[in-house]
Amino acid sequence: MLVIAATARELGKTRNGVACGVGPVDAAAVTAAVIAERRPRAVLHVGLAGVRGYMGPELVIGSDAVYCDSDSNLVTKRVDPDPVLLARARSAFPGARVCTIGMSGSVGGTTGVDVEAMEGFSVLRACGFAGVPAIEVRAVCNDVDEPDRSKWEFEKALTLLHDAIPHLLVALDG
Repeated sequence: MLVIAATARELGKTRNGVACGVGPVDAAAVTAAVIAERRPRAVLHVGLAGVRGYMGPELVIGSDAVYCDSDSNLVTKRVDPDPVLLARARSAFPGARVCTIGMSGSVGGTTGVDVEAMEGFSVLRACGFAGVPAIEVRAVCNDVDEPDRSKWEFEKALTLLHDAIPHLLVALDG
C-alpha cells in the first residue's frame, strides 16, 4: 500500500510514503509518476483539510472527491474511492465523518461541500487512470473561512492523522 500526502509533515513516520506536493497539479503529476514507477496495489491518500463549521480536529473519510475549480461540463468533476477500501476504512473508524471532500487550488475555493482540501481529487483521478484502487482520508484542522492561520490546529490534526495511519494501513490490507 502506497501512502501519498502533500507534505512530508503529513506523512509523519509513514514508511513507503510519498510527498506529492501542495495543490492539484503537483498531486496529479507526482502521483502518476510514482504509480508508473512503483506499481502499488493500492493508494491511501492522507492529509489535512478544512471544514465549514469547524468544531475541532476530526477524521474524515472521503465518500467521493469533487473538483471545484472548473465549471466546464467537459471536465470530470467527481471520482469515487475504491468501494472495498471505503468499507474497510469505515469499519476501522466507525466514528469518522464520511462525506464528499471538495478540491480547490485555493483555500475557500470549494462550493457545495463541507470539507475542503487541495489534492484529493487529483490523486484519486491519477489512480483511476492507472487502475489502482485508492481512498482519501483527512484530518480537519481549521474552518475554511478562517483566514488567521494561527487559529488553525495543525499539531492536533497532525497527531490525529499520524495516529490513524497505522490503523488504516492494517484495515485497508484486509
